[in-house]
Amino acid sequence: MSQKEVVDAVTMKRALTRIAYEIIERNRGLEDLVLVGIKTRGIYIAQRIADRLEQLEDIKVPVGELDITLYRDDVKGKELEDPEVHSSTIPVALEGKEVIVVDDVLYTGRTIRAALDAIMDFGRPNKIQLAVLVDRGHRELPIRADYVGKNIPTAQSEAIIVEMEETDDQDRILIEK
Repeated sequence: MSQKEVVDAVTMKRALTRIAYEIIERNRGLEDLVLVGIKTRGIYIAQRIADRLEQLEDIKVPVGELDITLYRDDVKGKELEDPEVHSSTIPVALEGKEVIVVDDVLYTGRTIRAALDAIMDFGRPNKIQLAVLVDRGHRELPIRADYVGKNIPTAQSEAIIVEMEETDDQDRILIEK
């Protein structure tokens, strides 16, 4: 398998900054906003967006961590018998809030469907939006991101690999063929 870098660290930072600006433009104030990152890289992306929002608007937006393991519909066999479950941490009540679910890659939509189910167990927000770093297409469910860092069309046989400083010691996006 070969890998090719399609987004470097500078371009990734620009994409996250653009998402932050779009969030400011589309939401009337950030007081009721909560970012909820899907484990693992979605959390890092959500935190970076929150940091940028704080720099731009001087408002600290709460960031939650969401583990969707038990909500997935594609877990089978041994994984189902003994799933590796991490904790979800939502720092504020979601009732009446504007929640933005954050993930690294949007593909079939199944991860987002699971995240929506998990969020509803924490309360009923006024609105749920979706921010993703990469939209690679191939949706199986009618799910569309409100904020997209990069659209990277792929073949089904290809994979998108998001590397982040927090886990991989560098920021970049690769396509694996």
